Amino acid sequence: MSEKIYSMTGFGRAEVHDEKKKLAVEIKSVNHRYLEFSIRMPKKFGPLEAQIRSVLKDYAQRGKLDVYITYEDFSEQNISVMLNEALAGQYIKYADSIHRQYGIPNDMTASRLLSFPDVITENEEETDEEELWKELEPVLREAGENFMRARNTEGENLRNDLLEKLDQLDTMVDQIVRREPGIMEDYRQRLEEKTKELLGDAQMDESRIAAEVVIYADKICTDEETVRLKSHIQGMRDTLKAGFNIGRKLDFLAQEMNREANTILSKANDLETSNIGVDLKTWIEKIREQVQNVE
Repeated sequence: MSEKIYSMTGFGRAEVHDEKKKLAVEIKSVNHRYLEFSIRMPKKFGPLEAQIRSVLKDYAQRGKLDVYITYEDFSEQNISVMLNEALAGQYIKYADSIHRQYGIPNDMTASRLLSFPDVITENEEETDEEELWKELEPVLREAGENFMRARNTEGENLRNDLLEKLDQLDTMVDQIVRREPGIMEDYRQRLEEKTKELLGDAQMDESRIAAEVVIYADKICTDEETVRLKSHIQGMRDTLKAGFNIGRKLDFLAQEMNREANTILSKANDLETSNIGVDLKTWIEKIREQVQNVE
């Protein structure tokens, strides 16, 4: 049975809501070579950032995670409003000074004064970090679980797609292997025809022709490349079945497959083999693009 496989792209959300508060956590991710966090949250949660990051590591190994924490307090019992009397006095003083010096009407009112920056400030009472974490952790973990499920669903789709593409690669490699004897025979026939054309009725040296065919075969032989390519294809299948944190290994295998395909294409001295080689590289590139999404 295959182990779970995860995409690096996903989304998870969780929320708790009652008459006193609303706390919500959203997690979304995109591809990234390493694990990176971007956390946006109210100031009161700042002291909990290390604990938040520690929990998030339980739900992702790679990827760029954007985490959004929102909190609404409906009770308003822990908020107090304060007047900055010193600052308000400065606004009044300068308004009066401008009125006297330039003759501009002083339209300062209490409501206008309160609208100026920092004249009125809201002060939240100190929050018990331990109690706040008790509220946040279950919501954070629920969002993490939903995030994991979404990534697993996408990961299974990636696995199935990659396995189908590997089957297509297998078919193309088999076509190259089957074509090789025909290439040798075609070359031998062309060589014999050319020799007859040059020598006429003179006796042909069969051993010389055989030697030329062997030299030609050595130049275009792709046995080593096709065997290695087959091995990499099977290796990727096995890795996909193993699952969990396999993205880097899949990327390495895709690079190795591309290397073998390049060598096959460089050796190809036959139109049919060249066409298959081009298709082979195209499909490997599709695989390389897909494995970038696997964690």
